[in-house]
Amino acid sequence: MKYSGWPDKGDLVVGKVDEIADFGVFIDLEEYEDKRGLVHISEVASGWIKNVRDHVREGQTVVAKVLGVDEGSQQIDLSLKDVNEHQRKEKIQEWKNEQKADKWMGLAFGDDVTDEQYGAVANALLAEFGSLYDGFEQAAIHGTEALSDVDLDEEEKRAIVETARENVSVPYVNVTGYVDLRCPSSDGVDAIREALRAAEGDGDLPDEVELTVSYVGSPEYRIKVKAPDYKMAEAQLEASADRAREAIEAAGGTASYHRERNEEDE
Repeated sequence: MKYSGWPDKGDLVVGKVDEIADFGVFIDLEEYEDKRGLVHISEVASGWIKNVRDHVREGQTVVAKVLGVDEGSQQIDLSLKDVNEHQRKEKIQEWKNEQKADKWMGLAFGDDVTDEQYGAVANALLAEFGSLYDGFEQAAIHGTEALSDVDLDEEEKRAIVETARENVSVPYVNVTGYVDLRCPSSDGVDAIREALRAAEGDGDLPDEVELTVSYVGSPEYRIKVKAPDYKMAEAQLEASADRAREAIEAAGGTASYHRERNEEDE
């Protein structure tokens, strides 16, 4: 997907070196339709430059900072020296992600999708998530719920979710906590078993969450949660411990939750 508009001053843009002259470098902007920028020789690199070709080559993909835009004269002034290595890597990754998302749009809506529909869907995702890639990633993690506020019809949302879940590699995090369960009553073993079943959620967990409960050593049990982000993982971990506590206390037992291993019981 290429933008039809213009970049703003201060933006980082990805481009390909098209022409090298004694006074600077012409760069075709990869993210914008029919847009070309100029890096003056003074903005190619810090310090005195004897030969511009010592710093760039034709066909090279670069990241530049927009110094100014004059739409009337169709001029975009760029700088290479104002972009540090961290910014360059981050921008290149962002650009590659958007290229992936552009392909996913084709998979979701077919090669015969009209420019009007493509533009409408893309703009809706951009308005909500800031990028197509983030929109697909959130759809892969949270399903249609992630698209509830996006101005798309149900069929379009379904197509995005199905494509996202088939193609997006979702990042996950893992967190672990421990719960000590004690029940002195005659049916204490059964009560603990029920508490562990409650901790596991009885199948009532979000699709994107994996939760397991395992025995460590009496009275300690380990709860492990795998989720798309730490906020969700921590919330599910605490909710699991709370369910176990409620179940064991209802049977006359006690429970305590902690994040580190309890070495006293080993």
